[in-house]
Amino acid sequence: MTQPMTPTPGSPTGAPYTDPSGTPPPADDGSHLHREQRAILLVLRAVTYLIYAYLIFVQIILGLGFILLLLGANPTSGFVEWWYRNLDRVMEPFRGIFTPIELGATQGNEVASIFETSVLFAMIIYAIVAIAVSAFANWLGKRMHRLDLEDRTYHERMAYERQAYLDRLSAERVAATNAQTVAQATARQPAAPPGPSTPPPTG
Repeated sequence: MTQPMTPTPGSPTGAPYTDPSGTPPPADDGSHLHREQRAILLVLRAVTYLIYAYLIFVQIILGLGFILLLLGANPTSGFVEWWYRNLDRVMEPFRGIFTPIELGATQGNEVASIFETSVLFAMIIYAIVAIAVSAFANWLGKRMHRLDLEDRTYHERMAYERQAYLDRLSAERVAATNAQTVAQATARQPAAPPGPSTPPPTG
Protein backbone atom coordinates (compact mmCIF):
# COMPACT_ATOMS: atom_id res chain seq x y z
CA MET A 1 0.00 0.00 0.00
CA THR A 2 1.46 3.39 -1.00
CA GLN A 3 1.97 5.74 1.91
CA PRO A 4 0.56 9.27 1.58
CA MET A 5 2.76 12.31 1.19
CA THR A 6 3.97 13.30 4.63
CA PRO A 7 5.84 16.49 5.60
CA THR A 8 9.35 15.88 6.83
CA PRO A 9 9.62 16.51 10.60
CA GLY A 10 11.90 19.37 11.47
CA SER A 11 12.08 20.63 7.89
CA PRO A 12 11.93 24.43 7.72
CA THR A 13 10.31 24.37 4.29
CA GLY A 14 7.67 21.78 5.11
CA ALA A 15 8.31 20.04 1.75
CA PRO A 16 6.37 16.83 1.24
CA TYR A 17 8.20 13.55 1.47
CA THR A 18 7.11 10.24 -0.10
CA ASP A 19 7.87 7.32 2.16
CA PRO A 20 7.20 4.09 0.26
CA SER A 21 9.66 2.01 2.27
CA GLY A 22 8.48 3.02 5.73
CA THR A 23 11.85 4.48 6.72
CA PRO A 24 11.88 7.83 8.53
CA PRO A 25 12.63 10.88 6.38
CA PRO A 26 16.12 12.36 6.57
CA ALA A 27 16.28 15.10 9.17
CA ASP A 28 17.35 18.57 8.16
CA ASP A 29 20.75 18.73 9.85
CA GLY A 30 21.03 22.33 10.99
CA SER A 31 23.89 21.47 13.35
CA HIS A 32 26.43 22.17 10.58
CA LEU A 33 25.92 25.87 11.35
CA HIS A 34 26.96 25.21 14.94
CA ARG A 35 29.99 23.25 13.74
CA GLU A 36 31.10 26.12 11.51
CA GLN A 37 30.65 28.66 14.30
CA ARG A 38 32.51 26.40 16.72
CA ALA A 39 35.42 26.04 14.28
CA ILE A 40 35.64 29.83 13.95
CA LEU A 41 35.54 30.23 17.73
CA LEU A 42 38.28 27.61 18.13
CA VAL A 43 40.55 29.51 15.75
CA LEU A 44 39.81 32.80 17.49
CA ARG A 45 40.48 31.31 20.92
CA ALA A 46 43.78 29.79 19.72
CA VAL A 47 44.89 33.18 18.36
CA THR A 48 43.75 34.85 21.58
CA TYR A 49 45.79 32.43 23.70
CA LEU A 50 48.87 33.09 21.55
CA ILE A 51 48.43 36.85 22.02
CA TYR A 52 47.91 36.36 25.76
CA ALA A 53 51.06 34.21 26.02
CA TYR A 54 53.03 36.89 24.17
CA LEU A 55 51.74 39.56 26.56
CA ILE A 56 52.78 37.47 29.57
CA PHE A 57 56.24 37.07 28.05
CA VAL A 58 56.42 40.83 27.50
CA GLN A 59 55.47 41.43 31.12
CA ILE A 60 58.29 39.13 32.24
CA ILE A 61 60.77 41.00 30.04
CA LEU A 62 59.58 44.36 31.38
CA GLY A 63 59.59 43.26 35.00
CA LEU A 64 63.05 41.72 34.97
CA GLY A 65 64.39 44.54 32.80
CA PHE A 66 63.13 47.09 35.32
CA ILE A 67 64.87 45.19 38.14
CA LEU A 68 68.14 44.94 36.19
CA LEU A 69 68.10 48.67 35.49
CA LEU A 70 67.22 49.47 39.09
CA LEU A 71 70.05 47.31 40.44
CA GLY A 72 72.55 48.66 37.92
CA ALA A 73 73.28 45.36 36.18
CA ASN A 74 76.40 45.22 34.05
CA PRO A 75 75.28 45.70 30.42
CA THR A 76 78.38 43.93 29.08
CA SER A 77 77.22 40.63 30.56
CA GLY A 78 75.87 38.29 27.89
CA PHE A 79 72.58 37.65 29.70
CA VAL A 80 72.00 41.30 30.59
CA GLU A 81 72.86 42.40 27.07
CA TRP A 82 70.40 39.91 25.59
CA TRP A 83 67.72 40.96 28.07
CA TYR A 84 68.20 44.66 27.38
CA ARG A 85 67.96 43.97 23.65
CA ASN A 86 64.56 42.33 24.15
CA LEU A 87 63.56 45.15 26.49
CA ASP A 88 64.34 47.69 23.78
CA ARG A 89 62.04 45.85 21.35
CA VAL A 90 59.01 45.78 23.62
CA MET A 91 59.67 49.34 24.83
CA GLU A 92 59.75 50.79 21.32
CA PRO A 93 56.21 52.31 21.50
CA PHE A 94 56.91 53.83 24.93
CA ARG A 95 60.47 55.05 24.54
CA GLY A 96 60.94 58.66 25.59
CA ILE A 97 57.57 59.12 27.34
CA PHE A 98 59.27 59.74 30.69
CA THR A 99 62.82 60.75 31.55
CA PRO A 100 64.74 57.99 33.37
CA ILE A 101 65.69 58.81 36.95
CA GLU A 102 69.33 58.06 37.69
CA LEU A 103 69.82 56.99 41.29
CA GLY A 104 73.61 56.87 41.14
CA ALA A 105 76.03 53.99 41.41
CA THR A 106 76.02 51.87 44.52
CA GLN A 107 79.18 51.04 46.42
CA GLY A 108 81.34 48.66 44.45
CA ASN A 109 79.22 49.02 41.31
CA GLU A 110 80.37 51.14 38.40
CA VAL A 111 76.97 51.11 36.65
CA ALA A 112 74.44 53.64 37.85
CA SER A 113 71.05 52.47 38.99
CA ILE A 114 68.18 53.77 36.88
CA PHE A 115 64.55 54.10 37.88
CA GLU A 116 62.92 53.70 34.46
CA THR A 117 59.38 55.07 34.81
CA SER A 118 58.67 54.37 31.13
CA VAL A 119 59.07 50.65 31.83
CA LEU A 120 56.53 50.87 34.66
CA PHE A 121 54.10 52.70 32.37
CA ALA A 122 54.58 50.04 29.67
CA MET A 123 53.90 47.29 32.22
CA ILE A 124 50.61 48.96 33.15
CA ILE A 125 49.53 49.30 29.51
CA TYR A 126 50.48 45.72 28.63
CA ALA A 127 48.69 44.50 31.77
CA ILE A 128 45.48 46.27 30.72
CA VAL A 129 45.71 44.74 27.26
CA ALA A 130 46.37 41.30 28.78
CA ILE A 131 43.29 41.61 31.00
CA ALA A 132 41.16 42.56 27.99
CA VAL A 133 42.52 39.62 25.96
CA SER A 134 41.87 37.26 28.87
CA ALA A 135 38.28 38.51 29.17
CA PHE A 136 37.78 37.97 25.45
CA ALA A 137 39.14 34.42 25.73
CA ASN A 138 36.72 33.72 28.58
CA TRP A 139 33.84 35.05 26.47
CA LEU A 140 34.85 32.77 23.61
CA GLY A 141 34.88 29.80 25.97
CA LYS A 142 31.39 30.63 27.25
CA ARG A 143 30.15 31.06 23.69
CA MET A 144 31.53 27.65 22.71
CA HIS A 145 29.86 26.08 25.74
CA ARG A 146 26.54 27.68 24.75
CA LEU A 147 26.92 26.35 21.21
CA ASP A 148 27.56 22.86 22.57
CA LEU A 149 24.37 23.05 24.64
CA GLU A 150 22.36 24.28 21.65
CA ASP A 151 23.77 21.51 19.46
CA ARG A 152 22.94 18.87 22.07
CA THR A 153 19.40 20.25 22.41
CA TYR A 154 19.00 20.26 18.63
CA HIS A 155 20.00 16.62 18.29
CA GLU A 156 17.72 15.60 21.16
CA ARG A 157 14.80 17.42 19.52
CA MET A 158 15.49 15.82 16.14
CA ALA A 159 15.67 12.37 17.73
CA TYR A 160 12.33 13.00 19.44
CA GLU A 161 10.71 14.16 16.18
CA ARG A 162 12.05 11.14 14.27
CA GLN A 163 10.68 8.81 16.92
CA ALA A 164 7.32 10.60 16.84
CA TYR A 165 7.28 10.23 13.04
CA LEU A 166 7.99 6.50 13.33
CA ASP A 167 5.20 6.08 15.88
CA ARG A 168 2.74 8.00 13.72
CA LEU A 169 3.78 6.07 10.61
CA SER A 170 3.33 2.75 12.41
CA ALA A 171 -0.11 3.75 13.66
CA GLU A 172 -1.18 4.85 10.16
CA ARG A 173 0.02 1.59 8.62
CA VAL A 174 -1.81 -0.47 11.25
CA ALA A 175 -5.00 1.54 10.68
CA ALA A 176 -4.67 1.17 6.90
CA THR A 177 -4.09 -2.59 7.24
CA ASN A 178 -7.14 -2.97 9.47
CA ALA A 179 -9.30 -0.96 7.09
CA GLN A 180 -8.12 -3.05 4.14
CA THR A 181 -8.82 -6.27 6.06
CA VAL A 182 -12.34 -5.12 6.91
CA ALA A 183 -12.97 -4.09 3.31
CA GLN A 184 -11.80 -7.46 1.97
CA ALA A 185 -13.88 -9.34 4.53
CA THR A 186 -16.93 -7.32 3.58
CA ALA A 187 -16.37 -7.96 -0.11
CA ARG A 188 -16.13 -11.73 0.45
CA GLN A 189 -19.44 -11.98 2.33
CA PRO A 190 -22.22 -13.55 0.09
CA ALA A 191 -25.20 -11.44 -0.71
CA ALA A 192 -28.34 -12.15 1.38
CA PRO A 193 -30.94 -14.34 -0.47
CA PRO A 194 -34.18 -12.56 -1.38
CA GLY A 195 -37.09 -13.21 0.94
CA PRO A 196 -40.29 -15.08 -0.11
CA SER A 197 -42.52 -13.08 -2.33
CA THR A 198 -45.92 -12.10 -0.92
CA PRO A 199 -48.87 -12.81 -3.23
CA PRO A 200 -50.96 -9.80 -4.05
CA PRO A 201 -54.18 -9.53 -2.11
CA THR A 202 -57.30 -10.71 -3.90
CA GLY A 203 -60.31 -8.44 -4.03
